[in-house]
Amino acid sequence: MKVYETSQIRNVVLLGHGGAGKTTVAEAMAYVSGAVSKMGTVAAGNTISDFDKEEQKRGFSISASMLPLEYTDAENGPIKINLLDTPGYFDFVGEVEEAVSAADAAIIVVNCKAGIEPGTVKAWELCEQYRLPRIIFVTNMDDDKASYRELILKLESRFGKKVAPLQLPIRENEEFVGFVNIVKMKGRRFKENSAEYVDAEIPDYSEHNLKIAREALMEAVAESSEEFMERYFSGDSFTEQEVASALREQVATGDMVPVMMGSGICGQGANALMNAIVRYLPSPDRAKQDEGVDVTSGERFVANYRSDVNLSAKVFKTIVDPFIGKYSLVKVCTGVLKPDINIYNVAKETEEKSGKIYVMRGKEAIEVPELKAGDIGAMAKLNVTQTGDTIALKNAPILYHRPQISTPYTYKAYIAKNKGEEDKIASGLAKLMDEDLTLKATVDAENHQSLLYGIGDQQLDIVVSKLQSRYKAEIELEKPKFAFRETIRRKVEAPGRYKKQSGGHGQFGDVKMSFEPADDLTVPYVFEEKVFGGAVPKNYFPAVEKGVAECCVKGPLAAYPVVGVKATLLDGSYHPVDSSEMAFKMAATLAFKKGFMEANPVLLEPIVSLKVRVPDNCTGDVMGDLNRRRGRVLGMESDHHGKQVIQADIPVSELYGYGTDLRSMSGGLGEFSYVFSRYEQCPGDVQKKEVEARAALLKGEED
Repeated sequence: MKVYETSQIRNVVLLGHGGAGKTTVAEAMAYVSGAVSKMGTVAAGNTISDFDKEEQKRGFSISASMLPLEYTDAENGPIKINLLDTPGYFDFVGEVEEAVSAADAAIIVVNCKAGIEPGTVKAWELCEQYRLPRIIFVTNMDDDKASYRELILKLESRFGKKVAPLQLPIRENEEFVGFVNIVKMKGRRFKENSAEYVDAEIPDYSEHNLKIAREALMEAVAESSEEFMERYFSGDSFTEQEVASALREQVATGDMVPVMMGSGICGQGANALMNAIVRYLPSPDRAKQDEGVDVTSGERFVANYRSDVNLSAKVFKTIVDPFIGKYSLVKVCTGVLKPDINIYNVAKETEEKSGKIYVMRGKEAIEVPELKAGDIGAMAKLNVTQTGDTIALKNAPILYHRPQISTPYTYKAYIAKNKGEEDKIASGLAKLMDEDLTLKATVDAENHQSLLYGIGDQQLDIVVSKLQSRYKAEIELEKPKFAFRETIRRKVEAPGRYKKQSGGHGQFGDVKMSFEPADDLTVPYVFEEKVFGGAVPKNYFPAVEKGVAECCVKGPLAAYPVVGVKATLLDGSYHPVDSSEMAFKMAATLAFKKGFMEANPVLLEPIVSLKVRVPDNCTGDVMGDLNRRRGRVLGMESDHHGKQVIQADIPVSELYGYGTDLRSMSGGLGEFSYVFSRYEQCPGDVQKKEVEARAALLKGEED
């Protein structure tokens, strides 16, 4: 593949709901550009972008993938379109966020029959967040029940008047056979079983809708400048070149969102879409610019996408595959990336060798001599560099902002299916976490469990499958144990006597202690002594405290850690020969266990502060569900974008499975986050159930 200048590059991300047809659109564009000789299909599992075995098995995209396409436009000459195909299902939002961080524009794919779906709304919100120019591409136009006119009305209602159709469908015998180009006011008819089209007459039935669409387009053109506005009101018409130029400006600023159409059959509509990408979507030097920090001066730095300055690039994704190896996908922000040069990882302050430079087309790595500013490519086998890092020259270090990746809140415990595979599991998970920043594996030492965090249950299930197929390591997911605590609710006094005689020196320790609630639940215990007259010698006080400390690690009620107990040594007795530190530690242990169980012991459960962001029409269902989960709704406020943010306190144990239920209630548009707040006494029925469950568990462990 040849080297392209910055102005010849278009970095475009495909967004949309799962099943809308993004991968099919990518395949169609690859076909019409000549990158492949035959279109693959998702059903057959032979598309370029869905090359992972899990994607082929499940029939949907799991990872973001690259398709560099070379396309020659009549007006602009040879152009390189770096197409980023992304998953539509919300569990893989991290892949989408990585791709969006490297894109300069977006294609939002909408299934005409399904209409506006939750993924469509999410895609629009992402484009707004990243200020991405966009085109809406309507698929499934070959379905006779698909109403393009109805969809346009819904798009305008949802997203405003900036939505502007550039095409109208031509149908014959209820079949999609072509389209009307509103900009050029010409009809196009597809050749039979082909993506190519020829000029055609504009049907009479299109005249009414064409007039409305053309008028709306001319209004948008007029609004692009005062001169055009004056000409529009005076009745002048605009030339085709003026319309195209105004469209380019309006689309680049996000003031207009063109709507185009096509069908998966033979890649119909892909040619026109690629023309629009080249003509209306900006090259990197005309798009939003990446920001960072000049490490030398500490000043804000804005990438200008010039190739005649020092090199700087950001790593926006990592691919780790046991068959194709490890590749770091980079976007060159300034300068030129060349092979076999020393590059400096600014975040990790480490130098590495760049090695060969590639562009990735699915799983195929195509070697290139260099990458100019604004281009996207890959470097193989970088040992230190990870997603989010910045690479530059050591004498000109620039640090770009990392991509904003969603925080995972769904988690499950996992155990190895087979003994001795722990190292394989850890190694496999580490590689999967390099690829997916929304995946996190942690060890919960307190509850003796390993936890796997992700965006949703589907993502975690796929991790299990990938571990088995890629790394030959098997794990099972299960409901995690939650970090309860134990404490007491009243003051008691309890004796503890430890006496043992086995020939020779015996063991003797005798204490009388009081136990009462402490004010501070952040510490296990507070120890004091009020012994008079040397009933217990001072040198045994530490042993008594040690006995209390050991008991607090695993409480008498349900073997959870103890918090908020004040233990006071009041009295006792000792034997000048048989007393020892061990004996007094054991005596304190006996006193603690007896006193704790008499002091109205209770379980405390962890409470989190929860924020739920949902559409206005879902708030009633969500608050009702939170109440059923023992949550306390504290308030609700609008985010001024058609959604409400609900704040609540809720036990963390009640959030198990919440992500799936929230999506169901909110049509996939709900989001939640939480932070630990405090511990609170749990209700009697919950305590009883938990104590019984723990007793059975501990008995099973002993057996």
